[in-house]
Order: sequence, then structure tokens, then C-alpha cells
Amino acid sequence: MKSLLRFARTTEMTLLVIGVVFFVFLVIASHGDLLEANSLRVLLQFLAVPVLIGLAQMVVLAVGQLNLAVGAVGGFAACAMGVLMADHGVPVPLALLIGFLLASLAGLANGLLVVLTRINGFIVTLATMTVLLGVQYRLVGTRTVDAYPQGLKSFGSYAVFGVLPLIFLVALAVAGLLALMLRRTVPGRQLLASGGNPIAARLSGISNDRSVIIAHTLSGAILGVAAILTIASSPGVNKSIGGDWLLPSFAAPIIGGALLTGGSAVVLGTVLAAFIVRFVDTARAEFSLEPSWVNFVVGTVVLGSVVLGQVRTRRQERRTVVKAPDAAVAGGVS
Repeated sequence: MKSLLRFARTTEMTLLVIGVVFFVFLVIASHGDLLEANSLRVLLQFLAVPVLIGLAQMVVLAVGQLNLAVGAVGGFAACAMGVLMADHGVPVPLALLIGFLLASLAGLANGLLVVLTRINGFIVTLATMTVLLGVQYRLVGTRTVDAYPQGLKSFGSYAVFGVLPLIFLVALAVAGLLALMLRRTVPGRQLLASGGNPIAARLSGISNDRSVIIAHTLSGAILGVAAILTIASSPGVNKSIGGDWLLPSFAAPIIGGALLTGGSAVVLGTVLAAFIVRFVDTARAEFSLEPSWVNFVVGTVVLGSVVLGQVRTRRQERRTVVKAPDAAVAGGVS
């Protein structure tokens, strides 16, 4: 019972309520069309990649870092897979594995560069983003690569019971594994400790550098999965793949409750926030609004979430400062 009461006061519960209300509103606005199997399938199919790129950003935010190369890593990996299959005849499983490893290595490189140079991750990932965008253009140029096996495209469009897209279930599985890793494993807990209080973590014997490297590598691996789902569900890949991933990658975890200062793992909040962002886009299509309205709304919500997060953090700091003297007085009295 206490657990339920605690959950009722969380950001996740708030997002869940907002999501349900938003979904009901969209069902009413569409006169029930959104409840049709095909409509639900399309809605969930286009949620898979946003969920993953949000998680990829969240795990870096957990150590107090930023990853501006989210779209570049995913786009580069997707184009590399497409070129390997279409131009070089590499078997699908091998091409997908190579693309996944390339994305993971790109994440590892980001982490190593941050640790070795002591340059802020914002600058490092901005540089690697520029490099990878150049590589992506070198791979595909101005063409769209689509001559890869139909079986891969069938995987991207397959839906369980005609409603649940397989790629969406893959994204949920990744979210579940990430939550377990961050909460139930030693490296995961150390990663959060490094993000929450680097000085205390170091005094406890935790390597903050290792946590940063693990976070960026995990981010790259998740983007590798996002690249696989992208190439499976898209008619082809080109130089624009990943170009619109940056805002959604920040929107989902920040709206979901992640702190820019690090130390928080909001996997469920990130997934729920991705749903809400998708609902905003669905509402835009339903009412035939300009696409720019989506960016306006999402950007405004992200800004509000950041401000509220800062207010919450300062309140917690004040409570800590107030409690410390009280504890000292109590200790002196005893």
C-alpha cells in the first residue's frame, strides 16, 4: 500500500494520467478511429525509435553528461548497415551486427574522449556528431539505399495479433533490460552514484571515469538497436536519417523526470514521455496543424520541465540545509 502511495506522488504517475487523458481525447477527436487495429499499430510502430533514443540520452544524463551525437551515431550506423547489405551483399545478420558494434564503438569513443581530454561531453559529442555526419554523407551521398532483403522490412512491419509491432516490443525489452541494469547491477548503481555525487562516489572507491565510459557506451549500444529498428521499418536510408532525433532524445528523459545534474534513472518516465510526445504529433495530424507546432509544444514542455526540476532540486537542498543544524542540535542535547 505504501508503495502505491509513493508511486501516486511520482512524475511517472503524473505522466501516466496525462497520457491516458490525452489518449482518450484523441480517441474522441478521431471518432473512435484511433482504436482500430491499424491505427494502434501505426501509433506504436512510430514509438519504437523515439523510446530508444530517449533512453540513449537518459543513460548519459544519468552521469551528468550530454550527448549531442545521438542522431549522428544512429544515422551513421543505419546507413552503414544499408550500404553493407545493398552494395556489398553482406548477409543481414552480419550487417546488423556490424552496425550495432559501430554504434557501440562510437559511444565508447565518446566516453574515452570525455575522460582522456577532460573536455565537457557537450563539446566532445558536438565534434563527433560533425565527424559522423560527414561519414554518413560519404557512405550514401544524395541517394536513398533501399536494396536490402525484403525479410528485414517484413520484420519491421510485423505486428503481434496485428496490433503490437515487433519493433515496439523490442524497444520495451531494451527499456526493461536497461532498468534492471541500472537498478540491480553493481555497474548500474555505481553509474548513478557517480552522477548523483561524484565526490562521494570517488571517496567510496567508485571510478567516475569508468561510469562515464560505461554510460556513453551503453548509449551507443541503444542507438545501435535504434538503427536496426530504423532500417527495418523505413523504406530506405539516406543522409537525413537521424537528423531529427536530437530534440526527442532530450524531450523524453527530461519530461520523464531526469535531472541535468545527473544521478537519476527514469526509464519508465522516459517511455511514458515518449508516448506523450507521440500523442502531440498525432494530435497535430488529426487537426491538420503545421509540423512546427509539435516542436513548439515539445520545446515549451521541455523548458518547463527543466525549470521545475531546478526548483525541486533547490527545495531539496534547502531541506537538507535545514535538517543538518537540527540533527547537530539533537546530537548535542543527547
